[in-house]
Amino acid sequence: MAKEKATITVDRAKLSEARALLGASSSSAAIDVALSELIRVHRLRHDVKAYTETPPTAEEIALGLASPDWSDLADDTDWDAVWPEDS
Repeated sequence: MAKEKATITVDRAKLSEARALLGASSSSAAIDVALSELIRVHRLRHDVKAYTETPPTAEEIALGLASPDWSDLADDTDWDAVWPEDS
């Protein structure tokens, strides 16, 4: 991604704290990471909002209510004997 040189005014204390938290080698690196995180979080919130505004379909509701048939896992193993509590 192409970079562009820009002159900005920032709070020195916030920039210093951001650099320390991120382990950034420069102010530019800290700002780049901060902007990337801001974009990521905004996109995630947008996606979550879009999903919460769309009601689930009948198929999605049925899938959520479906229970697996665990009967094939039933066996006669005495698990208390296999793994005694005193071990």
